[in-house]
Amino acid sequence: MNSQQQRNKGEMPTAEVVRLIDLVNYQDGSVVSRTIAKRTTGTITLFAFDDGQGLSEHTAAFDALALLLEGEAEIIVSGKPLRTIAGEAVLMPANQPHSLKALGRFKMLLTMIRS
Repeated sequence: MNSQQQRNKGEMPTAEVVRLIDLVNYQDGSVVSRTIAKRTTGTITLFAFDDGQGLSEHTAAFDALALLLEGEAEIIVSGKPLRTIAGEAVLMPANQPHSLKALGRFKMLLTMIRS
């Protein structure tokens, strides 16, 4: 395996059509994640949250875009609750506290912008 193949191992295939929601599966009582692209400028990660699961309040050094692909979630940014459904997105600003909670199972694409 060459260095390019090794760097891309586990990532989304390039120059192919894929269904993002099929690249990550739900697990009972868990949050599942899969990084589909990782570069020095940012990462793209898929998540599958089981009902009631979430990520506790935290901050990140970079902006992050959460795009719901399936289901419904509550995303709280700096104390502001945002009920979000499939097809909607929330931009979470750098250095502001945020958290996520599943309101039923949901899948999302998270894009971290490192700049």
